[in-house]
Amino acid sequence: MNPVKTPAKADPKLAGAWKTKAGRDLTEAELLAMPESEYMSDKQLDFFRSRLQQQKDDLLSNAGETTEHLREDTTIVPDPADRATIEEEHALELRTRDRERKLLKKISQALSRLDTGEYGFCDETGEPIGLPRLLARPTATLSLEAQQRRELKQKMFGD
Repeated sequence: MNPVKTPAKADPKLAGAWKTKAGRDLTEAELLAMPESEYMSDKQLDFFRSRLQQQKDDLLSNAGETTEHLREDTTIVPDPADRATIEEEHALELRTRDRERKLLKKISQALSRLDTGEYGFCDETGEPIGLPRLLARPTATLSLEAQQRRELKQKMFGD
């Protein structure tokens, strides 16, 4: 966490740049350079709302392309090997879209948490999740420590 913040704070231009920009226009470095007192301020919430909305729009666009792609590839191929390849590509694409569908649900939940003021705070402990973790995974609902505890329990006791 500190290695990421150190270069951002070293640049004096970066440290105050966030004050004059809208949240959605901030860079990750500017976001990380913000003081801790600004955690989940309006600018940071605007930054993450914009990022989540962009991710949602991208996923919805991909879903439309998949539908078109699957419709186009309905031609009958006489060669069994070619047919198997096409079917495997379709299966892979459908698995990918299923994962994206689940991610869309998490994005919608994150957008709802933004509206209720719960975004950026751990569901288990109520502690801040932290900007580096939210930048890596904007849909995170647990702090790194809480997520590690949950994964350890799953490893020990199964699902």
